[in-house]
Amino acid sequence: MLTIPSLLERLSKDQLTFLYTFSKSCRHSIISMLKNSQSGHPGGSLSSVDYLSLIYSFLISQTGEQVIVSNGHISPAVYSVLAEMNIISKEEVIRDFRKIGSKFEGHITRHIDGINYGTGPLGIGVSVATGQAWVEKYLDSKKNVYALMGDGEADEGQVHEMMLFAKKYALDNLILFVDYNRVQLTGSLEQTMPIDISAMFKAGGWHVIQTDGHDYQAMWTALSEANNMKGRPTVIIGKTIMGKGVKGMEEDGKELKSVWHGKAPKPEQADEMLKDLNPTIEELTIIEQIHPLIKWKVPHNEYPKLLSKIDIETGEPRIYDSETLIDCRTAYGKALLDLAKENKNVVAMSADLRGSVMTKFVAQELPKQHIECGIAEQNMVSCAGGISFMDFIPFTSTFGAFLSSRAKDQARVNDINRTNVKMVATHCGLSVGEDGPTHQAIDDKGSFLGFFNTMTIEPADPNQTDKIIRYIASHYGNFYIRMGRHKFPVITKENGSIFYDKNYKYEYGKTDIIREGTDITIAATGATISEALKAREILKDLSVEIVAVSSIKQFDDTIVESVRKTKKLLTVEDHNIKSGLGTTLPAHLSKMHIDVKNVKSLGVKEYQLSGTWHELYDKAGISADYIAEACRTL
Repeated sequence: MLTIPSLLERLSKDQLTFLYTFSKSCRHSIISMLKNSQSGHPGGSLSSVDYLSLIYSFLISQTGEQVIVSNGHISPAVYSVLAEMNIISKEEVIRDFRKIGSKFEGHITRHIDGINYGTGPLGIGVSVATGQAWVEKYLDSKKNVYALMGDGEADEGQVHEMMLFAKKYALDNLILFVDYNRVQLTGSLEQTMPIDISAMFKAGGWHVIQTDGHDYQAMWTALSEANNMKGRPTVIIGKTIMGKGVKGMEEDGKELKSVWHGKAPKPEQADEMLKDLNPTIEELTIIEQIHPLIKWKVPHNEYPKLLSKIDIETGEPRIYDSETLIDCRTAYGKALLDLAKENKNVVAMSADLRGSVMTKFVAQELPKQHIECGIAEQNMVSCAGGISFMDFIPFTSTFGAFLSSRAKDQARVNDINRTNVKMVATHCGLSVGEDGPTHQAIDDKGSFLGFFNTMTIEPADPNQTDKIIRYIASHYGNFYIRMGRHKFPVITKENGSIFYDKNYKYEYGKTDIIREGTDITIAATGATISEALKAREILKDLSVEIVAVSSIKQFDDTIVESVRKTKKLLTVEDHNIKSGLGTTLPAHLSKMHIDVKNVKSLGVKEYQLSGTWHELYDKAGISADYIAEACRTL
């Protein structure tokens, strides 16, 4: 009878027989899936399935520890293993793999129980795994996180970022397996991009084990060694053969041909391949022995409703007086510190910019809740995605130009996975000033317009910033919060009192009438609201209504009713109008059938050079004088 082995002992003959039989049946499922779908990636699935069979059968079945498969195209291997363990239906996955309406997507997905994070773009999953390993270490849980990647994936810069991060935080609970079949999509590893993976990880300070990726005993010994490693992460480089175990595919794999990387066998080819893989009744009996031994209570992956409440302590909001000039980023840092003090699961993440993005307050007072990622924005954002699935609330911060561009792919995959990451970008727009166009993020809000599960917000002043940060911490979903660099006045009511006072409640998409008027509506975002207020003072002969808009993706009735009343609209933003407020608000009003006589949009229409924020606002035509002039000609 099958028993679950200890990592301290060698695998028995019965255990080895089980693994061989289990993997053979998985290979049968893999070929069957691709025969029906006529689409998919058999090569890597077949080369990695022996390792997956081993860890799921003898480790994950007992512990339920996290497994992140970074090379998500080997979904047939992952699905086949989950099917053999009765976690998903083998019949369904073979029939429906890659078919319209099926949850069995071409790359692994969280729609399937037993899969922790859906991957596809290479390099992302390993970073997700480091985030989860960081949490397990922070909690001192004694649990490991297992990650899997392909050898060609080592080309990705994000893998190098992840490697340094894992070493820095001594993630000895992270065990990474590299499927070293030496074949990439277009050719062999040597032909495509020669890389010494062992030397790379050794240079990165990892413990490196090289083994046979098809020898269960050797891999079990490697896993035992990895589990006993202290102070640094381990990578197991498993030498494998693309297409292993399937006649025709294995021969090509041995010759390092990439024929079967992403090509499904024709039905008649698949039928020939399946003849050698059909399990006997005796083999099916052997496989069934694992089922009563499984202790893993597979959780059902939930997708919380966007903006649903999270049970955390938000603390008392800070109020900044009108006498002191302060920037929004400082207000963000102070609010984040308050949240971290009240909630041990709130963490701040920075990319070597803590003093600029103001996560320094958390770093100074609560260093264990501050994660320094180095100049590695891609790893930071993916790492945060993994952290957010561990009941933690990560705040990631860097300059807007980097967060929205360099890490956009990573934010997009988080969006697909419906993570709970709070991205707070500073130094956005022309507000960054003298740093010049490379750092002046003027298209960053537009980067997230096409995302379905990421909300965008731009606060009006430091007081609203404080309330927004507390709001996003207590509401589920990915957020992109944008703010500039410079200091500008706190917004007040006409009587001089604080507008965003202690009684103000923020809701996503909320717009606020800062000044009432009847002739024209100025809809402004961020620091340009202060410029609009100055313009209103210039326009003594016009009754100007100023509305502060917090998001370009969702609008409430306040802004709609304002434009319905004035029938004239001027939008103002420190951003490109083609992918900002100047485009999305008029489109929303049109959808609402609002009759607008005249619409004009002010924003950044071309890259600017260096200068102070005020000089740049003037040159771009979004300062108070230009706003006033636009109102007169509307």
